[in-house]
Amino acid sequence: MILHSQFSASELRSKIRKQEIRLGGNKKLKIYGLLSCASGKRMKRENRIFFTNEEEALQNGFRPCGHCMKEKYQQWKYQQLHHLK
Repeated sequence: MILHSQFSASELRSKIRKQEIRLGGNKKLKIYGLLSCASGKRMKRENRIFFTNEEEALQNGFRPCGHCMKEKYQQWKYQQLHHLK
């Protein structure tokens, strides 16, 4: 998990190009999604974090974005409902 504030814009672009960063997330809402997600692009910089892969996001207790990762979000939601029963 990498905080957005830890890097300059050029360092961040380099990490994305090298695929060291593949997903973005909102640390307050505990949601992760694609770097191209319109919802993710609107969040405040201080709330933005980055992940190398999906496993890292899930291990840190984040859930998939309902906008850019609809199918994975539906699977997550289904699992949550069945864990409560």
